[in-house]
Amino acid sequence: MRAERRPRLDVRPLDRLRSIKIKLGVLVAITVTLAVLVTWFGLYNHLGPRWTLPIAVVVSLVGTQFLARGMTSPLREMTYAAQAMASGDYSQRVRATSRDEVGQLASAFNTMAEDLEHADVLRRELVANVSHELRTPVTALQAQLENIVDGVSEADPATMQAALAQTERLGRLVTYLLDLSRLEAGDVGLEVVDVPLRDFLQEAAEAATLVGAAKGLTFPVKVTPPDLTVPADAERLHQVVANLLHNAVRHSPRDDEVRLEASRHGHSVRIDVVDHGPGIAADQRRRVFERFVRGNSPAVTGQGSTGGTGLGLAIVRWAVDLHGGTIEIADSPDGCTMRVTLPARRSA
Repeated sequence: MRAERRPRLDVRPLDRLRSIKIKLGVLVAITVTLAVLVTWFGLYNHLGPRWTLPIAVVVSLVGTQFLARGMTSPLREMTYAAQAMASGDYSQRVRATSRDEVGQLASAFNTMAEDLEHADVLRRELVANVSHELRTPVTALQAQLENIVDGVSEADPATMQAALAQTERLGRLVTYLLDLSRLEAGDVGLEVVDVPLRDFLQEAAEAATLVGAAKGLTFPVKVTPPDLTVPADAERLHQVVANLLHNAVRHSPRDDEVRLEASRHGHSVRIDVVDHGPGIAADQRRRVFERFVRGNSPAVTGQGSTGGTGLGLAIVRWAVDLHGGTIEIADSPDGCTMRVTLPARRSA
């Protein structure tokens, strides 16, 4: 909520002038003109130097104060806003109506304030979401272990399997956070090689079969042409495809299929992961690649949540960006098609 400013007189008659030098010149000219007019008026009315000189000085000072206040008003507002921002209020803005250098500084200040406000919102959301995501598996794991210690439940394979699942979920979340931190810090190098997509996607499909076994999912692979390759870091590309497959498994209905398709299109290679889940609304497709935004949330799909962390697609976007590619949700008659487009040739 923005802090209310106290009302005050803020007249800026020189805002239309485009240079601070011109403003200072106008200020001097007006001050001199006022002094001359007052002096002429005093001499014409026989007031004498005793009265004419003090009146001319006072009138000149008043005119200077009036004009100078409007010139320096953005600077005072920036001082007030900076003090408020130092206290944690990033909603303050400066009235940037001047066309000179001070006005440009005010516009830059407002841009900086907007960026800081956005960053502060992201920081608050990050802390809240990380706390929530960490608390869920930790609470479940703690409850299961307490039941075993108290003798409420036995440490049978089923109970230990549930505990292991929560531990794995917690480990994945920590890994996602570390990966995001490294990616944003630029602390990730790429070892680019020519990756044969047919074998690569087949291996990814086999690994996903274990994840989708509970739903009875199959993972057919289609690569055109069969010897298609793409210059990429195999480990990072595997991270991209694995996250997309896990995302598709969560959304897919039982006894269905998740298709992996790759093809050459001009100077790019396209990799599609296609599922037949509820899909993602068109107006939400860009947001799902942001941190902690779940593509399976009720606001996005109209369905209940399927338990994603909201980090996998953010990591996918960063990894694809590192390769100079793009990722999007392509239009499809049903379900969801995650489309990764990578350069077909190595960049310099």
